[in-house]
Amino acid sequence: MVSEIKRVVSIGAHSLDAELLGGPLLLKYAKQGAHCTCIHVTQGRLEDPNATQEEKDAYLKELLVQNRKAAAELGADTIWLGYVSSNMPSLNDFADRLEQYFVEEKVDLVITHWRGSMHPRHINTHDAVVTAVKRLRQKDSRIRLVYGETFEDLVGFIPQAYFVLTEEEVAQWYKALNTYTVFRGGVNDFPYQKYYPTNLQIRQIESGSSGATVCYMYASLIENELW
Repeated sequence: MVSEIKRVVSIGAHSLDAELLGGPLLLKYAKQGAHCTCIHVTQGRLEDPNATQEEKDAYLKELLVQNRKAAAELGADTIWLGYVSSNMPSLNDFADRLEQYFVEEKVDLVITHWRGSMHPRHINTHDAVVTAVKRLRQKDSRIRLVYGETFEDLVGFIPQAYFVLTEEEVAQWYKALNTYTVFRGGVNDFPYQKYYPTNLQIRQIESGSSGATVCYMYASLIENELW
């Protein structure tokens, strides 16, 4: 059966977030011919307190290159909204911009952060996306919203929709993620390369699936039915 979903966006607060949240669904929909986009609200930062401004600028420049490479591996394109963590817009301004983008791009499905996060920018992004989607749903849009899973957004996260990945899809997703220096352990010491493969196994056991599995959470009070 051919999917009705033709335009998909994964919106992450920082570089790598969009790929972690939505990468598996993006690559699946891209293979079915959908136009898929990774949207980065802000760029990450070099966490070394001793880094010079020149080193910080070079890192941010390289992140934009990594954005494009990661998206290409998923069969998607990418945009950076141009925001920086220290100067985020108001909720209404942020939501207005997203709503306009969703309308202009005729977006069918949005993937973003769940609100139960340890990170303020993730919460900002969640609130703006939800506000924009609610406005459109009140205008009879059929746009859909789900929350992806990351280790930073697990407070109250409830797995509800499970998707099995083939070995090829797992390899494709990891190739995209490994584009990022941070995923390879070059920015902080979080064990990304151990955590996410292990999580695929945990979700497989949890769901009784036949292979590596990812999960998503439905947007309550927005979605009227499970799909």
